[in-house]
Amino acid sequence: MEIRFLLALAGLAITVALPSFAQQKDTVDPQVAEQIRALATKFDEAFNKNDAVAVAAFLTDNALWTTPHGTLSGREVIETDYAEHEFRQYRCNNLSTKIERVDAVGKDVRATGTWSCTFQDDFGHTKHVKGQTAWVLVQEGDTWKIRENTYDQSDPY
Repeated sequence: MEIRFLLALAGLAITVALPSFAQQKDTVDPQVAEQIRALATKFDEAFNKNDAVAVAAFLTDNALWTTPHGTLSGREVIETDYAEHEFRQYRCNNLSTKIERVDAVGKDVRATGTWSCTFQDDFGHTKHVKGQTAWVLVQEGDTWKIRENTYDQSDPY
């Protein structure tokens, strides 16, 4: 009877400890989370200046951008797309990215949150859009770079 009790107690201890262990392994240092949030703020600043070169500086050379309109691959391709579409055609501005969660994924970091911005439709009317975003970031030297960005977009509001 004592053995059954000890085994049950050990099983209970393991089931309580495992979720805690899993959470610890996926957490990032609070300073890293703050660096990622600061990067999002700087990304927004570059975007709101309509500076495609500055926006692209936050990306790895092999960055992958998955959007509701398709997938773009490579920093230069993404930079060109921002210059031609977001900034020239749609005159996007007022981007605000809010990173709500930052998790470790091996040596990389996954940051998820929300975004919103304004743009001009084909008739010159200002529209507001928003959505969810997920970044995978890698460290290059002492700088974090966005390797992957996946986002969705709600209907204009």
